[in-house]
Formats: sequence, structure tokens, C-alpha cells
Amino acid sequence: MRKIISFMHISLDGFVAGPNGEMNWIKVDQEIFDHVGKRISRGDISMYGRVTYQMMESYWPTAADQPEASKHDIEHAKWYNQVHKVVLSATIKSEGLTNTTIIADNIAGRINEIKQQEGEDILLFGSPTATHSLIEQDLIDGYWLFVNPIVLGQGIPLFVNVKDKIQLKLMPASQQFSCGVIELNYLVER
Repeated sequence: MRKIISFMHISLDGFVAGPNGEMNWIKVDQEIFDHVGKRISRGDISMYGRVTYQMMESYWPTAADQPEASKHDIEHAKWYNQVHKVVLSATIKSEGLTNTTIIADNIAGRINEIKQQEGEDILLFGSPTATHSLIEQDLIDGYWLFVNPIVLGQGIPLFVNVKDKIQLKLMPASQQFSCGVIELNYLVER
């Protein structure tokens, strides 16, 4: 059975974005890009909330075609264009979208159907609102967190309205990057 793994950059004090959605505090470099690229290259489904999906769609489909495209832009654009995208949104319409499934209702039922299919883990990228919804419905099976060396003091937290404890098991794939970011991989213990 597939697992949903939430992929998030997070501040040391637990925020995934600033108060207005700012992400300019996130540290990324080629070392992190290479590491993430290896992990996601095995993925065949990526999941997004509406806002993150629209942000991704505005850049990645043509990022590799730009004259100044970096190695990361070329590699990630290729992956993004090939991976099947699942978007949680009540407002986006599926007409005209390629390789994309929109889930507007019966989220738990539809996601559980996808989880039953053969394939790799489903990577939920960013998307704090969608992540909060999936946490409330106990649909997230793991967290792939990139802890950035910063305390924001305020912003959008990763965990809100958690009704029951979420017991986690740290996986050995965790590591530290030279820019000070620490990757932590947790599986939800059920």
C-alpha cells in the first residue's frame, strides 16, 4: 500500500511559512536539490493543495526551457512534467489538465483508493492547508521534514487542531546538510 509522505521545510519553532505565507527563509542549495532529486525521482504521484499547485504550475512546466535554467530546474521540470499530480481543491476544474487528478470531495475515500494502487509513496509537497486537512483525517503516513536553522516566532504552523497524539518513528535516512538544514524522516506509528 502506498503511503502519503508530507514533504515540508520547517523552522526550528515549527512553522512552515511566515504569517503571510512567506518562504524566503527556507535554505536550499545544490546539495539539497541533489538529495531531494534522488528521492523524488522514484515517485510517481505528487500531491498538492490548490495554492501550491498553482504556484508549481506557473513555473515548472517550462522551467527547463529557459535560457538560464539551472541543473536543478532542468531535472525537476522533467520530473514535474512526468509525475502524476493529485490536487486537493474545490475550485480548480480538471478540464484541460494533463496528468492531473483533482479531488474536490470525499477526500478520504478518494485518497484511500489511490493509496491502494500499486506504486511508490505519494509525496505531498508544501501545501499547509491541505496538510492540515489530511492530518485531521489521519491520512498522512510520514513526514519528510527539512528543519531550517531559524526561529520565525510566528507564521503558519505544521501542526494545528491535532485531536490525538501522533506517534512518530525516526527513520535512519535523516541527515545534516552543509547549509545547516537537517532532514528528519518520520513514519507515523499506527
